[in-house]
Amino acid sequence: MSSVTLSLAKAHLNIDHSGDDELLQLYIDAAEDWFQGQTGRVLAEMQPLPADIKLAVLKLVGFYFMQREAVSFGDAVRLAPYGVQAVANSY
Repeated sequence: MSSVTLSLAKAHLNIDHSGDDELLQLYIDAAEDWFQGQTGRVLAEMQPLPADIKLAVLKLVGFYFMQREAVSFGDAVRLAPYGVQAVANSY
């Protein structure tokens, strides 16, 4: 069970069609996997899910959807936005 629903991700990204649903679900799954890998916590086992984690997953989904590749800023290559990494580090 996803911590973020497809409909919530679509609302976050202001998407009102179903053409990207499969891709968005992939990004939701990947964002949750990334967060779990960073924290060692299984999101499905956390009841209830803290709002900061849910928001971090949504931001990571948005990052994946908008960037589609790793992003380079100067010498640094980021696979996740700093705000998402900060939330993961707190867990």
